[in-house]
Amino acid sequence: MGTLQYDGVLVEFDDRLLAHLQIVIVQKIRRGESFLMSWRNSVETGSGHSAIWIHPAQNLYFRFSGGRPPSINDAWVEDLFESANSSRGLVVTKEPAVTGDGARRLAEGRAAKRPAVPPHVKAEP
Repeated sequence: MGTLQYDGVLVEFDDRLLAHLQIVIVQKIRRGESFLMSWRNSVETGSGHSAIWIHPAQNLYFRFSGGRPPSINDAWVEDLFESANSSRGLVVTKEPAVTGDGARRLAEGRAAKRPAVPPHVKAEP
């Protein structure tokens, strides 16, 4: 489990999820955009939901427990970007469960709409 620390709040996320969140959060901050980020709490922390207001002036710290960066799912990044740009803010969601030919079609359809990852962000292969 990795952690995201923001303004005194420490939240644990799976390394794979955290890597995808990092891409979205960093891009929003680079643009100078503030936004709401919300997630469902784990059973271990009492269930429920939590949310934080992320502002570019605050420091963020991403800590990954694994030694190797996870591969990036462009479709998931796209979903998270859409969420972050909505009125609800960045809602942390699970990775889409589309595989095989369905994943290829989904990626092609999304690519036709707009790039999943901004051109200046390199996704891990």
